[in-house]
Order: sequence, then structure tokens, then C-alpha cells
Amino acid sequence: MQRSTAGTEIPSLTALERRAAAGLAGIFSLRMLGLFMVLPVFALYAHDLTGATPLLVGLAIGAYGLTQALLQIPFGLLSDRIGRKPVIYAGLVLFAVGSVVAALADSIQWVIIGRALQGSGAVAAAVIALTADLTRESVRTRAMAAIGISVALSFAAALVLGPVLGGLIGVSGIFWLTGGFALFGMWLLAKVVPTPARSAMHRDSQPVLDQLGGVLADRTLLRLDAGIFLLHLTMVSLFVVLPLTLADVGLPAARHWQVYLPVVLAAIALMVPFVIVAERAGRVRSVLLGSAGALSLALLGFALMPADLWVLIGLLTVMFTVFNLLEAVLPSLVSKAAAAGAKGTAMGVFASSQFFGAFLGGLLGGLAHERFGPTAVYFVGAGAAFVWLMVAATLRPPGQLARHLLPVGELPAAALPGLRERLLAVPGVEEAVIALDEGVAHLKVDNRRVDWARLTAAAAGA
Repeated sequence: MQRSTAGTEIPSLTALERRAAAGLAGIFSLRMLGLFMVLPVFALYAHDLTGATPLLVGLAIGAYGLTQALLQIPFGLLSDRIGRKPVIYAGLVLFAVGSVVAALADSIQWVIIGRALQGSGAVAAAVIALTADLTRESVRTRAMAAIGISVALSFAAALVLGPVLGGLIGVSGIFWLTGGFALFGMWLLAKVVPTPARSAMHRDSQPVLDQLGGVLADRTLLRLDAGIFLLHLTMVSLFVVLPLTLADVGLPAARHWQVYLPVVLAAIALMVPFVIVAERAGRVRSVLLGSAGALSLALLGFALMPADLWVLIGLLTVMFTVFNLLEAVLPSLVSKAAAAGAKGTAMGVFASSQFFGAFLGGLLGGLAHERFGPTAVYFVGAGAAFVWLMVAATLRPPGQLARHLLPVGELPAAALPGLRERLLAVPGVEEAVIALDEGVAHLKVDNRRVDWARLTAAAAGA
């Protein structure tokens, strides 16, 4: 048992909750692994495809991002109407079909279509909503964290496995394998993930249509959305030419994993102190500015420094340290900045921004490569990182308010009138949204000042 900020004990996950979290994390991570595995190898093998040009290669790399960005929120809303599992099954079928189309492709155009179909299986919001349906509020954060960690690990694994599998089975083999991942994901959904007794709205976990306007008008959230957009634009554009650069310095394609593995491990270790500085020392703005500056300089290094394997390893270590750092810090800032009861919507827009960035990174990277050569792609990334530096300079980090869900579903009807006003009158409660359909009040509180006993009394109408 752990203790919450309210001083109460937090229960452990039940066996059913652990099974749900493990199964859904597996589905999510297998899908992302399938999307990412071609990143470190596709540029090397694309020349075998009919019609391949640098622009179309970049578009094939990033095409999944466009359909993912456009469909993930609609699919999440659809899951409220027809159920979570049907939407996830449909998404996995689309992912499998896209994988088969790309595996059978003999032209770059068909690979682009296949990658777009892969991205159209946008099940992220539905998976998160199903996780919320299958877990209690008191343990839900840990279940969500397991999914987040699985996605981060899938990206790291993809960089290592992609070159190895590319050498063994080729890019078409990787696409066949990702189709198999989709089938395994369906098996996990059928056999491992429980079916919830009922599906409910969870405003802290899934998007709500009528909240989109408020989220899109929030300047802090928009700056954070811009940050993840530019980060993924930079990262995906990098892979349009990075495999070619590694080959140019004499490293065979099948051995690229020997660069990625130590770089990824070093980056994970190096980013931890910066996360601690940002979260515990309250120096978020300094960390964001420093990371944006380091990202700009690293990409300029790719463009301007002599081609040398050890130089590339050093620059990649900086790149992936910044990437891992921002992937950890930016979602945390979105969670803090979003209004009470609007976290799910804010995170949905944030994720869509991420995938739009991936699409535009592939497109702009391919265009720069075709028009001006591979060095220009690194300048594109450096420019995007510099724009992020400018955005971060204008960002006012959100306060250190914590989210708290207060059950109200069992309160007597006489306690409901004036409940929001009573909660806001408690010192330390800054925001309150009553969601009777969920049976909870969504609060943002200052843990240093809140009187938990008085809060409980206020909820009961005392």
C-alpha cells in the first residue's frame, strides 16, 4: 500500500486490473513497435522500390502520422458510442491491412498507402478509455503509466530491432511482422483484456467534444502542443537521412543497431537527472530552454561537422537524451496545465499534434532532401528546434497544482446543490468540476494548503 497526497492508503492493482494493464500495454506497444521499426532502415532499402524519390521516401516514413492525427480523437469518441473493443478490433484490422499492403508493395506509392492505412488504425484514445473502464480511480494513474512506459520502450526497441531485422528479412519482412503484431494484439484483446461491465465517460482519460474549444484556446496548452509537434517533426525528419549518413561513414546497415543500442541506453540514463531538476527543483523553464538549445546545436552539428562515426554517436546521444527528456516532461506539463476535468481532451489534442509533427517531418525532410541534398534535412530539423526554443522562451510553466478525484456518486441528493461552491471554498482547492455521469468531482488542489478533512466534510454537505 502507498499513501496518497490526502494521507489515505492507495490500494494495489487487483489481478484483473494488472491483467488489463498488461494486455492493453502489449497492444499499444506492439502497434507502436510496428510503426517505428522501419524508421531506422527504410531510407536504405527504398531505392529498390519503383518510383522512389527522396520526397516520396520521406512521405512514406511519415504518412502514418497524418491518418493517426486525424482519426485518433474521432475513434475515441466513437468508442463511447459502440464500445471500446469493437473500435480497437477495427483499428487493429486497419493496421494489419496497411502492413500487408506495404509488405506486398513494389512501388513507393503503395508503401505510402500502406503506411497511411497503418496510421488509420488509431486506437490510442480507445485503449486509454478501456484502461479507465477497467481500473479504479485510485490505481488508474499507475495503469496509464505502464502503457506510457511500454510505448517509450517500444521506440527504443524499434531502433535496435529495425536494423537487425532489415538485414535478416528486409523491409517487406518487417511489414509482414507488423501485420503479425496486429493479429497478436487481437488475441490479447480477446483472451487477456477483460470486457468491462460498462463503459463510462472519464474526463481525465479521454477527449470530450465540447471541451475542444477551451483546450484549443488555452495558450499554455497550445505552446506545449507546439513543443511536441516540433519535437516529432525534428525526430522523423532525422530518419529521412540518418541511415544514409551512417552508411556513408562505413557502417553496414545490419550493424546500425550497434550505434542505436548504446546511444538509447545512455540517453535514458542521462535524461533522468534533468527530469528530477525539472519536476522536483521547479526549474522546468530552464530545462525546456536548455533542451531546445541542445537540440538545435546537435542538428547543426549533423549538418556542419565532419562525417565521423564517433561524432555521430555523440550527436545522437544528445538528440535522444533531449527526445526522451521532452517525451517525459511535456505530457506532465499538459496534465498540470489542463483545466479540471479536461485532461483527457488536452492529452488528445497533444497526441494529435505529435502525429501531425511526425507527418510533416517526413514530408519536409523528403522535400529538403530532394531539392537541396541530405545536409538540408538537418537544417530543417535545426530550424524546427530553434522555433521550439522561441516558443519555450514565451512559455509560463503551469503551477504545481495536483489533480484529485473526489467520489460524489454515493452522496445523498441533498448534498449535491451548491457542492461546487462548497468545494471551492475549501482552502487549497483551486478548480472544481462536478461530473455526475462519472460519479466524481474533478479537482485541482494545492497539496501544501488543502485541508483534506474539511474537503471531505464539504463534499458531504457539512
